[in-house]
Amino acid sequence: MKRIILAVTILISLTKIASAQTAAPADVNTVVDAEKNFNKLVERKGIKGGFLAVADPEGIVFKPNAVNITQFYSNIDSQPGTLAMKPNFARIATNGDLAFTAGSYLYQNGNDDTDKVFGDYVSIWRADAENQLKLLINLGIQHPEADQEALTDFKNPDSTKRVAPSKDPFSGKRVILTTDNLFNHSLTISTLACYKEFLSPEGRYYFPGFEPIVGQDKIMQFIDNEGISITAETTNAGRSSSNDLAYTYGKARIKKGDIVSNYNYVRIWELDANHKWDILLEVFSAVENE
Repeated sequence: MKRIILAVTILISLTKIASAQTAAPADVNTVVDAEKNFNKLVERKGIKGGFLAVADPEGIVFKPNAVNITQFYSNIDSQPGTLAMKPNFARIATNGDLAFTAGSYLYQNGNDDTDKVFGDYVSIWRADAENQLKLLINLGIQHPEADQEALTDFKNPDSTKRVAPSKDPFSGKRVILTTDNLFNHSLTISTLACYKEFLSPEGRYYFPGFEPIVGQDKIMQFIDNEGISITAETTNAGRSSSNDLAYTYGKARIKKGDIVSNYNYVRIWELDANHKWDILLEVFSAVENE
């Protein structure tokens, strides 16, 4: 009898693994739709109501340093003005439990065109127990109005990276923490060499005052031209259960020419074809300028 029970238990386990490995990978439009619904909620309920409606219980915004979304917006009367966001860059993990969107935003506090604030945002989303994506991290940069609309880049995950989900979807974050710490250490040796080693060829770089920079070569040229050097310290990290998408965030001091300023950073990592973690997106939000 015990052997029968054991055999059935093994069979059920194998069936679950097979199902996870053969199920269709997540669709990137899931997170794009989540972002669009968020935008509609902000339009209908206001900025405070919109953020509270989609917040992950552990979600953070940078005001200017990291603070829990629910605590922050619950403790303010309201946030004046209107906010419109338009995603143009998005990815989702194969198992659908982690995703991100990035794009342009327009904030306006008044009817005068001089009140308009332009920039780009980055949002990281995490699936809850009901498999609904909730806002885990949100931050943005301000820059002058863009001359032209950014190209749309929504890409579905690579199905060859699919694995069975673990009991703890973020149990592998130790590896990401180690990788982020290694990147930060390497920055102190050579900024350009570090980005050449860790940055994805299609990586994106979000720096206050500038429109997003796309592509490893252009990013390295920007860093070189602006005379940027960075020291940074990791705060936290997370990884998808399918081990193909991850995030880290922390604090940084950036020397740009002769000026040294404090920033918060968020990095989004993806696993490449050689099973190496590359930075797909990096965004810095200024602390002093908030």
